[in-house]
Amino acid sequence: MDAIFIKVPARICFFGDHQDYLGLPVIAGTINRYITLKAYPITEKDFKIELKDLKTSITIPLNDSLNEVQKNDYFRSGMAVVKEKGFDFVDGYQIEISGNIPLNAGLSSSSALVVAWIRFLATQGNIKITDEEIGRMAYKAEVEFFNQPGGLMDQYTIAQGGLLYIDTKTGKTVNLPVSLGGLVVAESGIEKETQEVLKNARVYQEKAIAQVKKAHPKFEIQKTNLEDYERYLNLVSEEYHKYWYAAIYNYDITKKAKQFLHSGFSTLVMLGELMNMHQKILEQCIQNTPPAMIKMMSTTIRAGAFGAKIIGSGGGGCMVAIVEKDKIKSVKDAFLKGGAKATYEVELV
Repeated sequence: MDAIFIKVPARICFFGDHQDYLGLPVIAGTINRYITLKAYPITEKDFKIELKDLKTSITIPLNDSLNEVQKNDYFRSGMAVVKEKGFDFVDGYQIEISGNIPLNAGLSSSSALVVAWIRFLATQGNIKITDEEIGRMAYKAEVEFFNQPGGLMDQYTIAQGGLLYIDTKTGKTVNLPVSLGGLVVAESGIEKETQEVLKNARVYQEKAIAQVKKAHPKFEIQKTNLEDYERYLNLVSEEYHKYWYAAIYNYDITKKAKQFLHSGFSTLVMLGELMNMHQKILEQCIQNTPPAMIKMMSTTIRAGAFGAKIIGSGGGGCMVAIVEKDKIKSVKDAFLKGGAKATYEVELV
């Protein structure tokens, strides 16, 4: 048996936040921040996992029944999902996991970990498996297994890599081989509130859509346009109006971004404007952006960024800005001046 080395990137959603669980498309990409997994064969029939950044360790016997998996135990849920695909675990390994993706900050460190784990488990057999299948299994292990409120964007993007347009209803992806210019990520230092933000955004958007479908059973959110916002607004309870707006308008922004990126005629100014429009909806309708982060992003726009937005489910965590290469330093400085605790240039990978 040989040692196994796996390297999995972080992801950024550029357009379509809080849309994937509605079956609407997203545009997301992987960046050069990573989770690394190193596995060394041992004689014991265990997976001995050392989480170096968290300074903790876990031992899972290869013959674990996996019948009672505790919430958020993605190692055992991953094993259960992979076993369903016909894999079996025969050889024990000492496993070291570490990375430079900030934790609980919107860059999908948890999904990167799950994808890395699924990739490792998929080496334990003679079954050929695609990146798409890795993404599906990771989504099942992280979200479906525990009935979590999230969508499939994170796992699909991280497993396949690059800049992707993902049809989350069908799972089909389109690679967008284009440049987004300079990208600056900033850590706000504000702790995320992932599950509560996700739950509210998902439940309230789904309720708004359900009210429209009750009156129009053939209604499909995937076939809407901007005119449908006003057309069906009277069917939606007032408390869900802003979530109805978010569903319709964020979808339109994502479609326009894809059109620009796919045509090859997009400019950073265009993409920045769309990103800023998307961010306004996230902060005003989805309400996932703390005032301190709004201030930080406004500072970067004044410093020359074309667009800036919160990353991930929100409530805190990281932000990203699109900039010209010669403005990277000034935008990084602006983020720090605005109160960010760390900032760095990243690239799509």
